[in-house]
Amino acid sequence: MKHIRFYLDFISPYAYLAFEELPQALMGLSYSVTYKPLLFAALLKHHGQLGPAEIAAKRDWTYRQVQWLAHNKGRVLDMPAAHPFNPLGLLRLAVATDAQGQPNRYVCETLFKHVWVGGADAANADRLAAITQQLAPQRDPADEAVKAQLRAHAEEAIAKGVFGVPAFEVDGKVFWGLDALPMLRAYLQGDTWFDGPQWDSAGQRPAGVVRASRRP
Repeated sequence: MKHIRFYLDFISPYAYLAFEELPQALMGLSYSVTYKPLLFAALLKHHGQLGPAEIAAKRDWTYRQVQWLAHNKGRVLDMPAAHPFNPLGLLRLAVATDAQGQPNRYVCETLFKHVWVGGADAANADRLAAITQQLAPQRDPADEAVKAQLRAHAEEAIAKGVFGVPAFEVDGKVFWGLDALPMLRAYLQGDTWFDGPQWDSAGQRPAGVVRASRRP
């Protein structure tokens, strides 16, 4: 049985849709999942990237596309009152619900729906207090050990080559994005393509030109 590490941030509509689609996408296969909440902004900072919502035209397209994807898949997705928002409260709450910092599917589902169903303010303090009471975490989300575990999730992800969310890591291979679910399924099914040279050769291709970074 294969084990999947699912790296996610509740701020990401693609992570929400991938979370919702995962059981159907992998139906009939034998696998287990560990959910790893992390701060998406930490990945962006490490790789020197702007987030989708930091580029005006891309922000508009992202919001249109995720609402269409939800419509097309028969899912509920309501844009929160403000986006992007600070997700740290939700991420720390998720980590605090488990001694190892690995929330179960119910916790992740509850937090994703807190953000993406109903159109309310995802970072509202009163709503955060209410959902904290509902989930009854084992530890105080403000505890330094909880914060350290959340940082460790991002550091682990970066070490594995993760650069965005949602990301799924299996056997050292990283599958990124909602649209990678069919590829992930093929790998779990034992598709022989993954035994060929294409996977490794992709990272060995020389770059013909490299632009100077605009960010420190």
